[in-house]
Amino acid sequence: MITLTDNAASKVKNLIDEEGDEKLALRVAVRPGGCSGFSYEMFFDTDVADDDNVTEYGEVRVVVDSSSAVMLEGATLDFKDGLESGFSINNPNAERTCGCGSSFS
Repeated sequence: MITLTDNAASKVKNLIDEEGDEKLALRVAVRPGGCSGFSYEMFFDTDVADDDNVTEYGEVRVVVDSSSAVMLEGATLDFKDGLESGFSINNPNAERTCGCGSSFS
């Protein structure tokens, strides 16, 4: 399962607050595609399936489907603010990453 840094959890909480729906959870998924074979997807979701993995970081719920959870085991989601702001995933399971930062193999 993926772990959120304090910065990432805080930013996700702010984004959920802006959406105005406390039922939203951050869904992180791995899908086939991208320049290196797999790509990450992150979006807000209210649907949680029985086989989803759910972890809470303060007031933020993170949902990962069971097949993505295997590929995200030990991964960390971070958020950096500043000149190159944005979310990034550090995934020890990725053998190779693409220059775009959202694709891996």
